[in-house]
Parts: sequence; C-alpha cells; structure tokens
Amino acid sequence: MLKLAVIGAQTMLGRELVGALEARDASVVPLSIGALSVEEEVGDLVVFAPSQALLEGLDAVILADTPDPALLATFPGRILDLRAEPEPKTDPMPLAGPWPKGTMALRGRPALEQVLALLPALLTGLGEVGGTHLRSVAWMGDRGLDGLVEQTLAILNGEDPDLAKLGYRQAFEVVPVAPVAGRGRLLEIRVPSFHGDLLVLQIRALEGQSLARKDAPAGVKWVEAPPSSRDVAVSADLLAHLDLTGDGKAGVLTLGFDPVLWGILRPAMRVLGLMD
Repeated sequence: MLKLAVIGAQTMLGRELVGALEARDASVVPLSIGALSVEEEVGDLVVFAPSQALLEGLDAVILADTPDPALLATFPGRILDLRAEPEPKTDPMPLAGPWPKGTMALRGRPALEQVLALLPALLTGLGEVGGTHLRSVAWMGDRGLDGLVEQTLAILNGEDPDLAKLGYRQAFEVVPVAPVAGRGRLLEIRVPSFHGDLLVLQIRALEGQSLARKDAPAGVKWVEAPPSSRDVAVSADLLAHLDLTGDGKAGVLTLGFDPVLWGILRPAMRVLGLMD
C-alpha cells in the first residue's frame, strides 16, 4: 500500500486529494501547514499539525499548500507539488504514464496544457486550431472561491469589491485576457463561475482531409450536446462535443473540464500508480 502525506489538507484541493487517495489503495496522513482556524477544524476530516516525525516511512508527500521549508529538508521520498503556483524549476508531470524512474520531485501541469496536448487523440484530420478558454476561478483553489464569494457579496451590498484575493474584479464580470505566447490563437476569458472550464475551439481539417472524432481515450467522454460549466464541475471526465460542417472540413469542438477534478486529481492518481 502506498503511504502518503497531503500537506495543506485543510484547503479545498487538499480535502479533495485526501478523499480521492483514501478511495484508492493508499494510506494518507492529512497535514496542515500550521495551526488551524476554528472554521478549518470543523468537519469530518481530522488534520494533523505538520512534523518531520509524521513523514517518517512515507513514500511520497503531496503539496496542496506551502509548508515551512524545514519540514521537507530531510525527507527522502518523492514530492508532488500540486499548488496553484508550484516550484517552477521542478519538472512537470508527464502527460502520460507513471512517475518517471529516478525523479524525486514533480509539479502539476496546468489543466489547459493537458487538454491541448490531448487534441490529436480526439480527432483525425486535425489542422488549424483557434478558440476561447472560459476559465473559472477554481484554478486558484480556496483563494479563488473565497475571492469570488466576497466580491459577489460586496457588490450585492452596494460596495466596491476587495480585489486582494483574485487580483482583479471578477464578480458579475467577464474578463478577457491577452493571449499567452505559445498557445497559438487561444483567447482566455475569465468568467464568474466557481468550477468548470470550457474550451470552445474552431477547427479546420488538414488539406485534403476531413475531421472525425476518435474513440474517447481514458478520462474523456463524448457527449451529445455542448457541456455546461455545471456539467463539468461535477465530472471527473473531460466532456467533449463535436459539431462538424456538412463536408467535415471544419467544426466546433467544445471541451469541458474541471481544473481540480480532471486537471489535478486524475493526473496525480495516474503518476502515483493509482489509476490507469
């Protein structure tokens, strides 16, 4: 049985990780990063204060929050960094397969990066791709969820919202963001939803070919109608819908995914050897 610790188990991501790991063949020690507030202590999950003694004999530590650096200074096992802002110098998780042999630390990949890498496995004849990423605040974890709640309540009370947690005004707002270099013709739009990202892609086939969908790979489900953010917020799968032109030379591919359930939990289970 795999023996693990989740540091930051009091966070939204940490709670999801503990629940997902305990449902697999794993023994999990849920750790905080320090003393908990009364609100954090309420609930069914018992979270322990971090100490090096609790890490002895474990195979791996998963970071859902940032501990005191001294806590992991002598830890000999593997470290999986799944924080919203992981250590950038650490190698990212592989897009497929288990944990690479000889590697002691990995960081999570952005969910969008994983989705774009999956496109050739979804369609034949794939050519030019452009589109829009409708991004929820879930990628920020508790900071994003709490920030959207606080902004929403402030606006409903006729007050100017505090921007500290999100860094921008999001409640009741749709916020376009300049395209990121290296992602081609893809525009990010931040939307006032808690969970559930949508990627709406306009696709053209390669010259002389037609588009057609392939059998869904693991973690993907073809659906009969474009998914809503609510649909994907409760799904561990990526939901995909393809609407083709009559000749199959172009189409709209709508992909829905939850950045936590699909973008973090599923690949974490895979690299730890707890999921195909």
